[in-house]
Amino acid sequence: MAMMSKTRDLIEGIVREKSFKWAISRRTSFEDEYEEMGRSPSGRRKWISDLSSVANVIVGRCSQILDVTMDELQQNFNSVASENIKSSSNYARNFLEYCCFRTLALSTQVAGHLSDKTFRRLTFDMMLAWEAPSAASQPTLKQVDKERTVGLEAFSRIAPAIPTIADVITCFNIFDVLTASTEGRLTFAVYEKYLAALDRSIKKMKTQSESSLLSSLRLQRGERILELDGTLTTQPVLEHIGISTWPGRLILTDHALYFEELRLATFDKAKVYELADDLKQVIKPELTGPLGSRLYDKAVMYKSISLSEPVIMEFPELSGHSRRDYWLAIMREVLYAHRFIRKYEIEGVEKEETLSKAVLGILRIQAIQEIVPSMHVKHAALLMFNLCDQLPGGDVILETFANMIDSRRLDRTNKSTSGSGMYSISALRILSNLGLVSQVSTDDKLLVGEIVVGEMTSLERAINESRNSYKQLEQAQATVDGVKVDGLDTNLAVMKELLQPIIQLGNFLISMASWDEPIKSLVFCSLSCFIIYRGWLTHFLVLLLLFVAIFMLLTRISNQGRPIHQVKVKVPPVMNKMEQLLAVQNAISKTEELVQDGNVILLKLRSLLLAFPSQATDRVILVLLLMALALAFLPIKLLVLMTFLEIFTRNSPPRRASTEKCTRRLREWWFSIPAAPFVLEKDEDKKKK
Repeated sequence: MAMMSKTRDLIEGIVREKSFKWAISRRTSFEDEYEEMGRSPSGRRKWISDLSSVANVIVGRCSQILDVTMDELQQNFNSVASENIKSSSNYARNFLEYCCFRTLALSTQVAGHLSDKTFRRLTFDMMLAWEAPSAASQPTLKQVDKERTVGLEAFSRIAPAIPTIADVITCFNIFDVLTASTEGRLTFAVYEKYLAALDRSIKKMKTQSESSLLSSLRLQRGERILELDGTLTTQPVLEHIGISTWPGRLILTDHALYFEELRLATFDKAKVYELADDLKQVIKPELTGPLGSRLYDKAVMYKSISLSEPVIMEFPELSGHSRRDYWLAIMREVLYAHRFIRKYEIEGVEKEETLSKAVLGILRIQAIQEIVPSMHVKHAALLMFNLCDQLPGGDVILETFANMIDSRRLDRTNKSTSGSGMYSISALRILSNLGLVSQVSTDDKLLVGEIVVGEMTSLERAINESRNSYKQLEQAQATVDGVKVDGLDTNLAVMKELLQPIIQLGNFLISMASWDEPIKSLVFCSLSCFIIYRGWLTHFLVLLLLFVAIFMLLTRISNQGRPIHQVKVKVPPVMNKMEQLLAVQNAISKTEELVQDGNVILLKLRSLLLAFPSQATDRVILVLLLMALALAFLPIKLLVLMTFLEIFTRNSPPRRASTEKCTRRLREWWFSIPAAPFVLEKDEDKKKK
């Protein structure tokens, strides 16, 4: 340990000395620094012809911090990089990434590097250089000095190389939050404010974890305190168990929840609500109110098999429920992280790396809450495991992440790979440098991050595929939100209009069955009996499925590029006061929700039938054709047997995992289907006075 401490002190001294020399130079202008590189006789500040002027400045800064010449940096890159990376058209950008990753791995070993203004400027300027790395595509230096804004691509490439600032899964959402008021471009002022808030969050977490809070309970697992609430009398946390309610202090660690009841001026012994063990925990939002009424949406329910009844934690606030949403998200993040660890049997340093990612995610959300109004923050979208639980294909992202951890475990003895500078640093390494975890051993330091120079990892590819699917899901969900209307009578009118073809068919069958017109009923009855007697019912179903599939295909071809036909629904008459009072009853409200959901299902089916979503329609057409072929060529007994086996063995142990995945895929496919639009038309003639 003494040797490691001396090594760290030596590194900090070197980095600070180099950073100080850079800080006293004329670094406020890229142009001045570029001119200085040309005048430098040492060769350390010379420029490289393949790079833009901005990239040359950044590589020059990296060479100063690393204490090597720019030529030596380039030679080292050429020796460790693969031929594909060296020979590609992105050579300048790949070389720049290599220099940045090596410099960041060294710079982040300095304690308190986030509070260092030179570090903040360096990382931001790295993003600026990444956008224009080659001499052929460079902007003028004056433009860079004048504008100084960063785009999404540059941020998502450089920021995750510093796990404190972002990770590859949530970096896009973090960028969206930080640039919400700057039209999609990140300014240095906002970036610096974010890093300053991150630094304060880290210091706060370090202070809390080193305090005497819960010290007797946390010693065995070395838990870190991630969040604390309820210490102020004006903002208590209320614990509801059955009919009893008590104020107290709520503490979240990276393993459990602790609640300490307030007793006069002191806190009682903490109750432990486990998050790390497999206790079938459920954490979800809950409604609370006086005398058991469900009025206020400001609470979180925790339930597990170790408790006889659920526990409800209420977070009172004057307006909204952002405080509850924040706690709900960070509780679930710790819970989901441990579920991921158990599912993929992750142990040792890889387990610490996984928990470190959850801890850093909570630190980032604390920093963002400080600089962005909480009402504009979607907490779950900024936390890695929460986001994967919501994203389409999020399970694939986590599976890919687990595979990367497993491959890393096998390659931990490969020092040349992890120490080559071709990889970004790991979350555990960052937390170790920040003092939030104990010093890792030399072997453990071989752990590397998820960003690789010049390459898109399998994790990044899985994320991109998921993001593309999520965009389609958002568009489909927007159509669903647009067709939801208020009022039971209006929703019933919509449903009646959508069901009109089925209603007409039902009326026809009722008419035939009632023999209102004997000749028509006789013909219909005779024809039906003949079909059933000859065994043509299967052929009839085949023709019906083929007819529907062909109809959808022809409709799609004929309606290519045209907007979908809107359903015209007449608004029912306005209700009077007494009718309105009766309509707000709880039973009617529940009925309204059911009818509304039924409308969404019908509108989605209409959208499929008219071939509005192309990908979903293709799958439906294919399924209909396969069903038609199965009914045509397979015996009915075999089909019945297959159906029985499919339903009866669905939840058996050998099929449980595949069933969950198939169910999730089917649910994601259904959510991705947009709802068909409709127009509400008022009937002025029948309006009540």
